[in-house]
Amino acid sequence: MRSACRAASSVLLATLFVAGCSPDSLGGLSASASGTPTAGPSGTAASGGAAGRAIAVGAGPQKTYTVQQQPAAGSCHYRHEHGEPLEDPKCTPGAISPAVTQANLASTICRKGGYTSGIRPSTSVTGKEKELNAAAYGFTGRLGDAEYDHLISLQLGGDPNDYRNLWVEPADPGHRKGSGVNNKKDPVETKLHTAVCKGRVTLRAAQQAIVTDWTTALATLHLA
Repeated sequence: MRSACRAASSVLLATLFVAGCSPDSLGGLSASASGTPTAGPSGTAASGGAAGRAIAVGAGPQKTYTVQQQPAAGSCHYRHEHGEPLEDPKCTPGAISPAVTQANLASTICRKGGYTSGIRPSTSVTGKEKELNAAAYGFTGRLGDAEYDHLISLQLGGDPNDYRNLWVEPADPGHRKGSGVNNKKDPVETKLHTAVCKGRVTLRAAQQAIVTDWTTALATLHLA
């Protein structure tokens, strides 16, 4: 029986590899003995992305936030697309909040009066995380010009304080040193939020597009 089980497992793994699947394609989640994805640190489940990539589910809004452990110093590396800085998908794959779903948009991210201000961690928490995350990414610029950014923004249902959803985003190319945070990703997030709330795209599609590449998210969803 054990030999049969091992043979079955080998066939299953071979099938997955032929299909192009790997642990990385599961958003950093590992598979249990039953084949069910298990959550990474501080997560509870996995949410299948539009392109098959799973997005981790974080703890969601908390009454009290604590400083989250960050990746090891120097272990994360920026990418650049169209001249813009992108996160390291191994360190910052994104994480969504279980409190926001397609079914409750009207009472969460799309509600009148706003949603994000009541769930945002305090700067006493994020300030410490930002310094640690800067070390993880090897960021040596002026922290005041870099944003401690939610990869999946709060207005798109991103988890508020899961380390997998936060990264030190450098300033755009040509940014004047000392002029504070100002980047091109924010308007993209706002346009995606508007499209989700107007029913032009699904919440899942918007989340998947932003974790794949925020510089192409609008074009991918035909919103450019």
